[in-house]
Amino acid sequence: MQFDKEKFTVEEITLGEETIRFRAFRNLVYVDRPVNKAYQSMNIFVPEDLYEGKEINGYSLETAPVFMPNTVGGYMPGDLDEPGYDKYKPGIPNTIFKALLHGYVTAAPAVRGRVQRDEEGRYTGKAPACVVDHKAAVRYLHYFSSELPGDEGKIITNGTSAGGALSSLMGSTGNHPDYEPYLEELGAAKAGDEIFAASCYCPITNLDHGDMAYEWQFCGVNDYHRMNMKMEEGGRPSFTPEDGVMSEEQIQVSKELAEQFPSYVNSIGLKDEEGNPLTLEPDGSGSFKRFVEKMVLGSAQKAVNAGMDLSDKSWLAIENGKAVSMDFSGYVKDITRMKTAPAFDDLSLCSPENDLFGNGEVNCRHFTKYAEENSKAGGQMAEDTVIRMMNPMYYIEDDRAEKAKYFRIRHGECDRDTSLAVSAILFAKLREKGCQADYHSPWGIPHAGDYDLDELFAWIDGICKK
Repeated sequence: MQFDKEKFTVEEITLGEETIRFRAFRNLVYVDRPVNKAYQSMNIFVPEDLYEGKEINGYSLETAPVFMPNTVGGYMPGDLDEPGYDKYKPGIPNTIFKALLHGYVTAAPAVRGRVQRDEEGRYTGKAPACVVDHKAAVRYLHYFSSELPGDEGKIITNGTSAGGALSSLMGSTGNHPDYEPYLEELGAAKAGDEIFAASCYCPITNLDHGDMAYEWQFCGVNDYHRMNMKMEEGGRPSFTPEDGVMSEEQIQVSKELAEQFPSYVNSIGLKDEEGNPLTLEPDGSGSFKRFVEKMVLGSAQKAVNAGMDLSDKSWLAIENGKAVSMDFSGYVKDITRMKTAPAFDDLSLCSPENDLFGNGEVNCRHFTKYAEENSKAGGQMAEDTVIRMMNPMYYIEDDRAEKAKYFRIRHGECDRDTSLAVSAILFAKLREKGCQADYHSPWGIPHAGDYDLDELFAWIDGICKK
């Protein structure tokens, strides 16, 4: 593991009408004993103007924040990335390109994912590999901070979906001893893995309570509608629609899981901005439900203020230009269900998350008590410590974890991949513990990320220039 500041290329790329010259440090292996060198390496890109003594948006070579996006989706391997067109949005410049134009030093690590194996057939990317790798990449940045460009005290992670969950974990688990044995084994740099801020788009997190949360929101909606993705040649995704109705057995599972959610919510001591308890009654009603409704109403209000016509939303009451109330069940029926019950810990061990919680020898395992008790595959249960290491909720209240000072959470109003309750719980607990958390549920946005880069960069500038 080393960093040679003289080993770089100066490159130029033009996308549309925008051009950026940048210095590229590629394929930096960030651990001494990599399991998979290709997925334990990092690219660092720097606007060349900074090396020429110029400032961009008030940032110099020494003061530019280090923007650290990941490419993780579905807890699959996160590939190395670089400036260019967006993989999923043809003709649109990607986030790294835009970040360089804005004046950020950009560090883009590859990390292992759930499907990878070594030459002997052992799985090498199961939980908590993606978190451990990202921590090792951050430690690399801190360890070589005197030689690297930018301000390594201002590292901001960014990710979407499972990558959003990864970003939330990076922000909530800094320097926690749970991860130390894994980092030692890889030969990670002897430095901290704390970060300054975390940007989290639609985080697929709190997985061990995600099934309960999903059914609390969607119970009673039995038809489902989803798009199945397949990667074509050239790395382009294709999508095929699938519509169906849950079986009677799945409907019963939905009811049972929904009934468990209030106990969980009531056990974690959530509070609103005024310090009032956020709780649920056994039937799923209560102050926490109103808290989630408030987020949807806030989203609707922003849409109204922007001139959008929401008169077709029969579940939404708008009076004199104000979104005043909503019918939650009508809202849920409107956005529709995507996943069958259970949404994450599949009873037949067929979900991506079951795959995530495997180990070196076993591909898929359960990670909730309910699924283990009702398993159709006789599945094993993942270790409590591994389950914990994939859930930021266990660390937000742990004083041994150094939390990021700032979090930005965006969870689309019509996202159906996970319940709005998941991000609402994350937001409430972060705020309660003194982190500055910026939360919004953008109207009409499904499960997606990096759709508001101007706003994201404005937020980063705001916290970095205080």
